[in-house]
Formats: sequence, C-alpha cells, structure tokens
Amino acid sequence: MKPDFYRDLMPSDAALHLVGALNTIRDKLHDASQQWKLLDETGRIPDTPPYTVLLQHAIGAQDLSREVLQLTAGFAQSPHHTTRAGSAVLKRLSIAATMSSHAVPRFTETAEEALGLPQPTALADRDSRTNRMVINHASARAYLRRASESLHHAVEELDDHLGFQRFLATLTPQEGPPAPPPPKPGGRHR
Repeated sequence: MKPDFYRDLMPSDAALHLVGALNTIRDKLHDASQQWKLLDETGRIPDTPPYTVLLQHAIGAQDLSREVLQLTAGFAQSPHHTTRAGSAVLKRLSIAATMSSHAVPRFTETAEEALGLPQPTALADRDSRTNRMVINHASARAYLRRASESLHHAVEELDDHLGFQRFLATLTPQEGPPAPPPPKPGGRHR
C-alpha cells in the first residue's frame, strides 16, 4: 500500500502537459510585452500614432488574456488543483489571469488617446494626452510581463513537483508483476 502523501501528487503526465501549455502561453505573453511598442527608435511617440496598430495590441492582449483565463478555468476544474503543487500553480495562474486582463483596457485606452492626438488642441492638452498614452501603453506591457512571470513561477512549481516525484521513485520499490519463483533445485531424480 502506498503512503498517504502519494495521493497528494499530481500525475507526472498531467504535470508535463500543463508545463507545455504554460510555457507556450508564457512565451506569447513575454514576446508581446517585448514587441508591442509605442515609441519609435529614438524613444519618441510618432506625430500620428497608428491607431490600428495600437488597437491590434488591445486585440492581441485580449486573445492572450482569454487563453490564460481558459487555462486557469480548466485547471481549476481538474482534480489536480487540490494537491499541494496544484494549489500553488492555481494561485500563479490566477495572478496571470488578473495581470493579463488588466493589460487589455490599458492598450485600448492607448489607442483611444492616439485618436485624439491629431486634433488641434492646446499644447498642454496634447502633452497630457501623450503622457497618458505612454503611461497606459507601458502599464499594459508591464501587465503582460507580470503575467508571463507568474506563469514562469507556475512552471517552477511543477518542475519542483516533478523533481520530488523522481526523488520518491528512487526511494520506493517499484510495484510490478511478482517475481517468478526461484528454480527448483536441479539434479536428476531417481
């Protein structure tokens, strides 16, 4: 009979599958946070920021957020979330879901501000809009980075869990089919 702590282990195939899914989404979030830029090569906002590009950032962030939310919901419905490692992973997934969700309105607000910039306004109003745009876009990218980091920490939790399982495997005898009986003493019977 296996000790009670074996019941608190997530099956390694389920953990490995989750690691793959987490790594995929983590990489997408990280890449988006690095690639979606508002400022040009000189560190300035273009005179007419491209509204459609900024709106694409919002759409992309919404798609990424949906992926994180779906993964989180799916894992929360699995029996594995009740294990010690599963509980820690679910917490990290929850943080990633929140962070990725916060990115969407920031990108949308950036696009909205970009639409208002070409209009003739007072210099102070234009500077204020420009500053809000830069802050919102930078905040949105930071939310994506934080979501990516949270997924990275979830993968670390699972890696530790898998390492613990490998360690346990070296300590406990493997159950398998019973060994064949030893051969009967050889020799001739007379």
